[in-house]
Amino acid sequence: MKQKIQILPSGISLIDNAWGGLYQGGTYLLLGAHKSGRTTFAIEIAKECAEQKEVCLYFTTRRPKDLILQAASFGVDLQNYISQNSIIIIRVESSVNLSESRETDLVLAEYINDIIGLVEQYQPAKIIFDELTPFLGFKDINLLEDSFAKTIEAIEELGVTSLFVLGDPITYSAKKIADVLVSHSTGIIFLQKKDYSEDKISSGMISITPNIGHSEGKFRSKYQIIPGKGFSFESESFASSRYYANGHSTMVKSKYKSLTEISTLKEEYLVSNLYGYEDFSLIINNQIAYFKSTGQVFTLISFKLDETSETNRLLSINQLRNVVRLSIEKKDKICVISNKVLVLLTKEDQKDIIGLIARVKSNLFAEDNSALMKIMSSISVYALRVDESVNTSEDLLKELRSDELKGKNVFRFH
Repeated sequence: MKQKIQILPSGISLIDNAWGGLYQGGTYLLLGAHKSGRTTFAIEIAKECAEQKEVCLYFTTRRPKDLILQAASFGVDLQNYISQNSIIIIRVESSVNLSESRETDLVLAEYINDIIGLVEQYQPAKIIFDELTPFLGFKDINLLEDSFAKTIEAIEELGVTSLFVLGDPITYSAKKIADVLVSHSTGIIFLQKKDYSEDKISSGMISITPNIGHSEGKFRSKYQIIPGKGFSFESESFASSRYYANGHSTMVKSKYKSLTEISTLKEEYLVSNLYGYEDFSLIINNQIAYFKSTGQVFTLISFKLDETSETNRLLSINQLRNVVRLSIEKKDKICVISNKVLVLLTKEDQKDIIGLIARVKSNLFAEDNSALMKIMSSISVYALRVDESVNTSEDLLKELRSDELKGKNVFRFH
């Protein structure tokens, strides 16, 4: 990657006004449900690249003719850019027919890695993969993460900005895949759109959230896709003290608004890290398999709440869960079992354990120091490190469910 960090126009007014554009060599993830405008958004990014006299490599499962017609509906002459080789369409198959075996993952990994060769061949300024969802039927999430990380690192080193389009994750497996992609992205763009029968042009909500850089931060706006124009944004602010009645602006009596008066869509996509017991067990089995093949050690931490804590109204297990959830990193996973909150630290590092405990302690709240000391005294911590004797998740979880001391690392808050 070039040493000088540059931010270049994206062609999306909200991003350009809020962030100044996209980082050269940045990796961005676009999430959205069907008909939310993902392809329209991607075409506008590609158009801006072409307008800057640069090349955009556009991967798609759709026919070029279909893209050309869609682009024309909002005023973009995609055919012209294609004929000038400013936008190069790479048609990819919509599915990969493979057997139900581990070889499936290996072929999919190679498929992702093949992107690097095409980038080196065409030397684009931007690549867009619209969309990646059908190609991510991974069973081994660690292999997915390794493949995706290597691919985007190679692309970033060439100074190429990439946009990967992904459907709004609904299923558990889709959320796991999205978690991996989000964790390696420079920024996340999330489109939410709802069809309203009374509206000729339905509106939606867009949020842009930085992972790395873009210190200007997170922004949200209402948007519409207008025929002949494309994306149109209306910045949203809940800080306004005015409302409109009969076409006139009137000062409200209070500067506060009731939550019932504020219309919102569902919260934008966040990396999920709270799992039920069965899903948590499955994740640990994946980590064990990864440990067996690579030697990458991981640790399980159990935060145990004394039974008297809830009785004495010091702290509930739900409150402890929320404290731990606020304290962990995005890549960490948590699960609640009875009076214990379990945390999976995917990399073994004593500093990570101590850092997590320190954050949990700092996130606890009490009216005074005496009450805080009582709360901390009701919480104990147990660290369990994987080793060669472990074969299944149950080997570890059985140990964590037990309250008997067996020589492992036990901490008590003080």
